[in-house]
Amino acid sequence: MLEDKIREVFADMVVLKDPQRSEYFSNLSMPSYMRDWLVMKFSDEDGVVDYESVQLYIKRYIPSKDAFEQYKFQMVNGETVQFLARVRVNVDIRTGKTVFELPDFGGAKGGAAGVVSFEVAEEWQATLLHESDNWGILTLMWTMEGTPAKPNGVISMIGYKPFCPYAVDLDFYREARRKFDIHEWIDVVLTAVDYNPNGYVDENGEVDENIKLFFLRRLLPFVEKRINLIELAPKGTGKSYVFEKISKRGWLITGGTVSRASLIYDNAKKTGGLLTRFDFVGFDEVQSITFEQPGQIQQALKHYMEFGEIKGFDAALTADAGVIVLGNINAERFDINKNMVEHISEVFGESATLDRFHGFIPGWLIPRMTTGMIAKGWAINTEYFAEVMHELRSDLSYSALVDEMIDFKPNADKRDLTAIKRLCTAFMKLMFPHAQSRRDISREEFEQYCLKPAMEMRSIIKKQLCIVDPKEFDVPGKRHIPDITYHE
Repeated sequence: MLEDKIREVFADMVVLKDPQRSEYFSNLSMPSYMRDWLVMKFSDEDGVVDYESVQLYIKRYIPSKDAFEQYKFQMVNGETVQFLARVRVNVDIRTGKTVFELPDFGGAKGGAAGVVSFEVAEEWQATLLHESDNWGILTLMWTMEGTPAKPNGVISMIGYKPFCPYAVDLDFYREARRKFDIHEWIDVVLTAVDYNPNGYVDENGEVDENIKLFFLRRLLPFVEKRINLIELAPKGTGKSYVFEKISKRGWLITGGTVSRASLIYDNAKKTGGLLTRFDFVGFDEVQSITFEQPGQIQQALKHYMEFGEIKGFDAALTADAGVIVLGNINAERFDINKNMVEHISEVFGESATLDRFHGFIPGWLIPRMTTGMIAKGWAINTEYFAEVMHELRSDLSYSALVDEMIDFKPNADKRDLTAIKRLCTAFMKLMFPHAQSRRDISREEFEQYCLKPAMEMRSIIKKQLCIVDPKEFDVPGKRHIPDITYHE
């Protein structure tokens, strides 16, 4: 059985997944990466979970979003509190202090912010200051500063322990991949992100690998920097779950109003927005999202999606987050030969912005989520797999290998070529992470699982461009993507 092989090859990085267990943690609003860590921490070698210990741990360390007022009450009355949370740390140039905020509890605006002690900042600077968001067990206390005439109460972080239970060894991961053929590996990846490979069936009830592959396209921004995707689909296909629950390194905006400051750059605070903090930023049900000053946001996004540069009034930052647009459309629009983007958003529907999206996922080809599609059995645990995907983003060897394996004409459209190469590299990382030279992947598998799907995803964007802006794109030399072939 495949799950026995997974358990043997990945040993300490596996967890027993169970639909009922998934529902239990879902009811606790627990993301997959946190769930698998807790299951591993409180289960025996047969995968049996000690739920009483899980509940005690959650009660002790993982507060609900409305618990911070209670914590503030405890702190101002002399208690020290300790809990697991996402924390954002930066250095305040004006005061010289290292400060933090807890975005899941309202951040600075909600009073969930304070000062990091020098000892903690010094010990954990490589972690806390290296990435924009970190997870860890925080120890907080309240102190009174200032004078009796001008009192100033401050929350201080006096202890920190990073939530980083898995040390990622990409060499180990690559060697592990060699023990599976491509068909087995597709199922390994599916179970790692909580899906049952046997649930992907065609209209005749037969398991269909092509349907699995459409689903796996959602994971491309997890493994490659600055991949921009659009997925349009009916409701219930699980797209929100993938982008919100699989990895702590992505952010999904679900409704409300988006400002330029929150998304791109806050000129008042002189800090980058969401695009500078995460591996990808998704817009879920984008039709329901309102953008403040949409023209400004559109211009800033076009520049970012092209160059990876965040610009403020007096500063410029680089970032590598992908931009993901998710929208629900009606069945009559499930046709790439129709205008599928005219109603998604004024920010993203204009041709110059659309051209900066690398690929399109036809989500109507992915089945609706059913109970039979939830992973069951031994699988790679989600937190470990998410960290592997994050580490793969920084590996440039795959891009070099793709360059070596393809040919194209010298007059190929630059945006098309960039999109196809970036998507192809992401497919390589996801499907063939062991590939370090051409000897590690056959021509047939490279074309079938990397090059052709990359070209297909970009060609849909190209088709939509011809429909949205025919004068610019539906003309000789621009209608089609470049003819990219395997380099013999």
